[in-house]
Amino acid sequence: MALHLPSPPPLRLVLPANPDCGGGLGLALGPSVSARFPCGRRSGRRIAAATAAASRRDAVDAFTEKSGYLFELSATEADSLTDYDVAKIAAVFRRRPLVLVRRLLQTATTLGRWFASRYLDGLMERSDQMFEVRAEELRNILVELGPAYIKVAQAISSRPDLIPPSYLDELSLLQDRIAPFSTNVAFNTIEQELKVPIDELFSEISPEPIAAASLGQVYQARLRHSGKVVAVKVQRPGVQAAIALDILILRYLAGLIRKARRLNTDLPAVVDEWASSLFREMDYQKEANNGIKFRQLYGSLPNVVVPEMYVEHTTRRVLTMEWIEGQKLSEDKDLYLVEVGVYCSFNQLLEYGFYHADPHPGNLLRTYDGKLAYLDFGMMGEFEQELRDGFIEACLHLVNRDFVALSKDFVTLGLLPPTADKEAVTKALTGVFQNAVARGIRNISFGDLLGNLGTTMYKFKFQIPSYFSLVIRSLAVLEGIAIGLNPDYKVLGSTYPWIARKVLSDSSPKLKSSLQALLYEDGSFRVDRLESLLTESLRARTERALMKRQAEGNDSRMVVKQILSFTLTEKGSFVREIILEELSKGMDALGLATVDSLTSAAVPYIPFGTSFAFSTLTDEDITNLKTFRRLLLLLSGFPSNESLSQGRNGESRANVEKLYLEEVSLALDQISSLQEILPLLSVISELPPEAQQRFLSLPSDLASRLFSRGIARTIRRIFL
Repeated sequence: MALHLPSPPPLRLVLPANPDCGGGLGLALGPSVSARFPCGRRSGRRIAAATAAASRRDAVDAFTEKSGYLFELSATEADSLTDYDVAKIAAVFRRRPLVLVRRLLQTATTLGRWFASRYLDGLMERSDQMFEVRAEELRNILVELGPAYIKVAQAISSRPDLIPPSYLDELSLLQDRIAPFSTNVAFNTIEQELKVPIDELFSEISPEPIAAASLGQVYQARLRHSGKVVAVKVQRPGVQAAIALDILILRYLAGLIRKARRLNTDLPAVVDEWASSLFREMDYQKEANNGIKFRQLYGSLPNVVVPEMYVEHTTRRVLTMEWIEGQKLSEDKDLYLVEVGVYCSFNQLLEYGFYHADPHPGNLLRTYDGKLAYLDFGMMGEFEQELRDGFIEACLHLVNRDFVALSKDFVTLGLLPPTADKEAVTKALTGVFQNAVARGIRNISFGDLLGNLGTTMYKFKFQIPSYFSLVIRSLAVLEGIAIGLNPDYKVLGSTYPWIARKVLSDSSPKLKSSLQALLYEDGSFRVDRLESLLTESLRARTERALMKRQAEGNDSRMVVKQILSFTLTEKGSFVREIILEELSKGMDALGLATVDSLTSAAVPYIPFGTSFAFSTLTDEDITNLKTFRRLLLLLSGFPSNESLSQGRNGESRANVEKLYLEEVSLALDQISSLQEILPLLSVISELPPEAQQRFLSLPSDLASRLFSRGIARTIRRIFL
């Protein structure tokens, strides 16, 4: 729910500090208009008593009246619906068959009329002319159908790449422009829930809601005891029963669809997962606890704001939290904050596994000091460690076109059963993703991937785990917001740098094993993949100054500093060991190549020397020479885009060796030139003391590795 007024509202209900004031409460409606209400501790009871008879009538606001869902429940029935339990929901409405039948007829006839109108438009060839009219009608229909359908519409209203503009404009109105219910009912609810007269809680409160949504509405107030400005969210009357009824119907329909289409996916379980999150969203005490946890985990991230929760003034139906002012992120062209949102989402999904599952534009604000504020913590999700690792591995395998491993990742993520035909799935995934990945990670659209995958998922009877819908929704909504600011934005391309950095630095044994398998394919080191991971990880930035430099281009000095800053830390130890090992292999091969070169030069001066071949280089040595040069280029700040091919193609060994010796010579000349070595030396002095100590220990470490390789090589040649 969005709280984004440019300034406190001009209308406010002023509540006097003295409960026995006798003069009443002043409602400031303007310079010449005012109203009086009784006040005081006893007045709170009188207000409740006076409004009790009218509460039922006032509760039937425009939204509720259109929805037609308001009906009486006993206290026992209402208590049974506080948590999502299908059996208890079914038991409640089994005793109310007429309510269930009425709702089925209402839903069928309401949607049926709209689809019939669209069909007639097509027959009469007037679809284009009636497009905007039908979009407005659909919004009104969703309002009539009530909160469950509005929540579904909100989920797709942030996808400008999937929804026509007219429909997008109309559905976006559902985010925070629902008709409010009676303020008398809301104030009465606050007093009943918090057990305190409203004038003892607040010194000021807005007489009308600042924002109204499908589940509740928000008032701006000032706490009397602290003077802090807060947002007070009050739940709509009857909303829990209405949503429970609609979920019961949707769950039944999901079961019919699954049987009719013979799907592997447990559609009722998917509905259950969504319904569970929706029921948790209607418990404001849980939302307050979610907000506290979210603030602890992510509130300290650069340029991220998470409001404070006031749990002492919060119940199941009333939530009090810090007031945050700003404007919708989708209305402000601040691409930097989009990147901040991507980084925060990365931390939510892949670092801690506790994520905001409802990041629609109304819940993401740009504060007036240029920060990203998160609101509404009712719909949250948990992403377990095993699934987080599986998701990271799937992204790595997708980017590196390892579709065999990707098919196994789908089993880990629960998308495929272990008995699936991996070979057939791999072939299908190759056909789906090959062209998309060929365009580069920065050009892969998350929405396109899902669309292209749909046919394959249906063909191979993919199953959709219950957790998957919330995760995918979170990512898809985030990309939708970004696309609204920049049509070329790709959320996977912006997230991948963080994935690359995590897989390079994470201490998880599983991710280390994945990195090892990725970098060593069939026993051969893939320096191009390490180069890609390091290069992508350098794009993972959150500070404006660094992003500005990124846009302007990275100079070699900055690249060298960032690579050293990462590899010389404790987190970079695993990658550092790999680089040192490959450098030692390359230097060993370089030494052999140098000996071969000197021997070849001396052969003409040795009697009968031309009849001997002194070359000691193996195919592995030649590959190590190539890797050595690529590592030198990378560490000097000049990553190469060339492939690691052997380049043999019928060439003689002498020509191949000469080619690689020339490449190594060029790399050595480049890295040892004064122009390149001085920036490197200056970067070292800027590193932290611990990193400098590790850097100084590298020569001895390399020498030790070289000595070990030399001893091993000598033993092999003597005894094998």
